This record gives sequence, structure tokens and C-alpha cells, in this order.
Amino acid sequence: MWKAKIGGPVLYVVVFAMIAAFVALRLYGVLGKRTGHEQQPLPRAAEDRPGATPLARTVEAVAETRERTDRNIETKAEQGIRAVVAGEPGFDVAQFLSGAKSAYRMVLEAFWRGDEDALAELVDPDVRAAFAEAIAMRREAGETLDNRLVTIERAVIADAQVSGREARITVRFDADIAAVTRNAEGKVIAGSLTDAVDTHDVWTFRRTLKSADPNWTLADTDEA
Repeated sequence: MWKAKIGGPVLYVVVFAMIAAFVALRLYGVLGKRTGHEQQPLPRAAEDRPGATPLARTVEAVAETRERTDRNIETKAEQGIRAVVAGEPGFDVAQFLSGAKSAYRMVLEAFWRGDEDALAELVDPDVRAAFAEAIAMRREAGETLDNRLVTIERAVIADAQVSGREARITVRFDADIAAVTRNAEGKVIAGSLTDAVDTHDVWTFRRTLKSADPNWTLADTDEA
């Protein structure tokens, strides 16, 4: 019987073929069969990428802070306020609004009481004359006001102008006021102290910049 002798180059070819087949089977098991037409993975959305979410939150927080800073000055008033600051560098918006709210309360309470002397220190002559006329009409009718400023919900600078050294700043007040009118006998003829009314007033304050008098006076009143 003839027996083929396996050895030399033939043996190496067989061994290499078996190794190649084994490697191919392993790759097939791990990667699967490739045809060249597989769908590529979709790109990950920006919010799914590491670090994307914290960056978005940081930008949003900065925007919100900027909005809160400017909310007490309306856009229309910004240029005028810059002119006020240029004319008097020590001007402070927050301090002005705090004083405006105090003046709002004092003027209203003096008017409700009919205290013309107190009004003379807080308002311009034209405004004082209008208030005095209304007070005189109440007295002639024998009526009194029993009003109460419950709260000032908001005070915002709506406009500002500078002409020469004179500055005028307009403030819009949103307030709740309990208003009652009594007759000569003290009987309530209008309003209620238990039901506050939403009130929206637009007051303009005036002052000469760099003057020795730091006080602003009420130059005009209107309703929003």
C-alpha cells in the first residue's frame, strides 16, 4: 500500500490554513457577518454627549440673572437714566426707588388727611394746587377719606429725561389700596376697608442735579 508522506512544506500549509480558519470563525462570532450595506449608527444628540447638559444649565442661569438685574428699569427709560448718572455720578437706582415708594406713601396719606402743609414739602406748586382743590371739595361736601395703603406690589422706572440740570424720572406704582369715603356723620358712603383695590399710578419726580437739596419732588401724577 502506498502511503503519502506528509511533511516539509505541505505540513506548514495545512497548519496555516487551520489557523486562518480558526481566526475567521472567531471574528465571525464576535462581529457577525458583514455585507457592506449595514446602517451606520446615528450621531448622538448634543444633550446625550458627556458634559453637554451642565454647559446648557450654566448658560441658562446667567441669562436669568441678567433679566432680574434690569427688571426695575423699562427699556424706554434706560437712556434717560444714563443721562442722570452722567449728570450726577452718585445717583443710585435702588436708593431712588426706595425713596420714591416712601414719597408715594407720604403724599397719599397727606392727601387723604387733607394735610396741605405736609404736601407743600413733597410736591411741586402745580400738584399742590390740584390736591388743595380736591381737599376743599371734600370739606365742602362734609366728606372724609378713610383710606389705607395696604402694599406697594411693584415700583418700576418707566421713563427718565434730563434737560440742562433738571432731571425728571417717571415711576409706575402697582399698589393695593383699601379706600373708604365717609359723610359728615361718619357713615361709610363708598368703598370698603376689607377689600383692597388694585391701583396703578404713574408719578413723575423732579430734581435739579448736583444741587444742595437731595430731595426729589412730585411734579406730575397720572393713572396707568
